[in-house]
Amino acid sequence: MSLNRTQSQSHFQRASKVIPGGVNSPARAFGAVGGEPLIMERGEGAYLYDIDGNQLVDYIGSWGPHILGHRDPDVMAAITDALKIGTSFGAPTTLETEMAELIVEIVPSIEKVRMVNSGTEATMSAVRLARGHTGRDKIIKFAGCYHGHVDSLLVQAGSGALTLGTPSSPGIPVGCTQDTIVLEYNNLDQCREVFQQEGQNIACIILEPVVGNMGCVVPQPGFLEGLRELCTEHGALLIFDEVMTGFRVALGGAQERFGVTPDLTTLGKIIGGGMPVGAYGGKAEVMESISPTGPVYQAGTLSGNPVAMASGLAMLRKLKATNPYPALEEKTAKLVAGLNDAAEEAGLPHSSSQVGSMFTIFFNPEEVTSYTVSAKNDTDRFAKYFWGMMNRGIYLPCSQFEANFVSAVHSEEDIEKTIAAAKEVMQEIA
Repeated sequence: MSLNRTQSQSHFQRASKVIPGGVNSPARAFGAVGGEPLIMERGEGAYLYDIDGNQLVDYIGSWGPHILGHRDPDVMAAITDALKIGTSFGAPTTLETEMAELIVEIVPSIEKVRMVNSGTEATMSAVRLARGHTGRDKIIKFAGCYHGHVDSLLVQAGSGALTLGTPSSPGIPVGCTQDTIVLEYNNLDQCREVFQQEGQNIACIILEPVVGNMGCVVPQPGFLEGLRELCTEHGALLIFDEVMTGFRVALGGAQERFGVTPDLTTLGKIIGGGMPVGAYGGKAEVMESISPTGPVYQAGTLSGNPVAMASGLAMLRKLKATNPYPALEEKTAKLVAGLNDAAEEAGLPHSSSQVGSMFTIFFNPEEVTSYTVSAKNDTDRFAKYFWGMMNRGIYLPCSQFEANFVSAVHSEEDIEKTIAAAKEVMQEIA
């Protein structure tokens, strides 16, 4: 059983001649699973359609934004109306204010917010703001948490609590990461040790409150609360990177779900309704340090783009009005239970995690709580699982280290089809 991929393969060869690796983001490459990516033609509801005419049940949703599915009618209508009056003005619009007011209303930590154009831009700006506001240089991040391709954040973990990160990409000078301390996610004792020795020099902790970039990894009880206490005690800022979890695991994000309030929050994905957008916000006192009211500089020609604002506003307003979260969580739980059953019936070592409509099935019998554990995943088996599911019309992230997303428009039939496909595939790869 296999999909017809003739046109996709031909087009990928064409793309590879003019685009590095044939893709505009490595997350779209199939390097971790082998083979070549499908070339998409359109999306509709819970489905993607490629240029060979294959229909696929989509559990990526453009890596998170399409919580209401592809081409939601209210979002599409807002985009259409916005396009009628222009694409960009380089000047303030009422849409920016409306978006800011809605974010402030919904997200517990945010009193003021600045729009930017991507999640990477949001995290870069938030870290700069934290350093400028506190007058300190050192930052803490966690191995396995991805915060975009910011130089100071694109680092790998060293050994020992105080080992500084080393660049994980050529082109990043060591000087850019010499003040970045990389620790183990869910290891609060390690954080306490670092603050004991370096607390007066630490500007901020930045983390994904629910990790999506080593698979869906859940914060252990007390971890987020402990980080909040450490930052408060030592005068550092706590930054939640909610680019993925914001408006996804709850309307108010992970901070609402877990009841922990950061000083700064970065957002993206859902607030653009599928359009390119990002944002960062937090306490008014901290946000007043950003230009033009403060000395920390950040700017962007297309920030607050009216088309992106219209799209995001339609998305957030609909999420607030319809509250799809209880049904989404129940639907996702049913899917995860079915996938677990399929793995158990096949006798495959596995574990799983779920927060709201985010989930991952790990080919790893150990509960994944950190990058150290996630690194033990059986990636070869995942690649076989990926292609087995793809050939049955199920479109999954092309890496064991990415979260899956369920949308409000995935039907019971979609869930049942996915579980049935998994049962076949799990038996084949056992």
